[in-house]
Amino acid sequence: MTNNPHISFEFFAAKTPEGKQKLRATCEKLDIYNPEFYSVTYGAGGSTRDTTKDLVLDLQQDGYQSAPHLSFGGDSREDVLSLVQSYRDAGINKLVALRGDLPSGIGGSKQLVHANELVALIREHSGDYFEINVGAYPEIHPEAESYSKDIYWLGEKFKAGADRAITQYFYNADAYFRFVDECAKTGIDKPIVPGIMPLTNYHNLIRFSDNCGAEIPRWLRWQLKERSDNSEDLVNYGIDVVTSLCEKLLAGGAPGLHFYTMNQWQNSATLCSNLGLPTK
Repeated sequence: MTNNPHISFEFFAAKTPEGKQKLRATCEKLDIYNPEFYSVTYGAGGSTRDTTKDLVLDLQQDGYQSAPHLSFGGDSREDVLSLVQSYRDAGINKLVALRGDLPSGIGGSKQLVHANELVALIREHSGDYFEINVGAYPEIHPEAESYSKDIYWLGEKFKAGADRAITQYFYNADAYFRFVDECAKTGIDKPIVPGIMPLTNYHNLIRFSDNCGAEIPRWLRWQLKERSDNSEDLVNYGIDVVTSLCEKLLAGGAPGLHFYTMNQWQNSATLCSNLGLPTK
């Protein structure tokens, strides 16, 4: 197992006072695992920009290390830089820089096209102040031209100044290890942290995975479908499957784990406990 593995947790931006309070409670429960940061998603086309910013600043003020997601969407370079500066002013020094999804009808020469351009823009105006995380896709981005081209673009993000990659979730450890090996062949030597999605809801997982290109092995689809009407059975089975996945990843040299919490602390905490991750 990797010594002192990177641990981080991801939230989506809560919009209601109740949702924000729930996230604070979630942070309190997960903080025992001393995560490097809590990341907060940005929404397609920056649709949750203000909500994300408010939540990130609140978490930072509460003493939690936050890492806001940032994508250009339909924003101008000036808007992006203004947001980056506001994070810097608040003492935030970690970002997750993504290409993101453009709102429908947005395009043209004024738009940044790849995440490496966003990374380069941040580096140009902020130097080495920020630790920049970017996305990676062991099973390859659904819009990729090819397997090798997707790895090429990841390399471009690192050349632009990214420090670490966090992957889309997956359930096949071999896909991750093969991807890391292929990246290494191209000279990529930065850490690539596996993204981990707990298994909690069959129908939501199938729908989301089909949309984002995450592969669910056929055997796993059938096992989850069989348990889809029994939430407790599905969650317990999912904990066993994902614990085993995480054990393989860490034993194989993965530099850490990034948990997609879906704003729930219970399953991520159980996984961390099962893995014997160090606590405060």
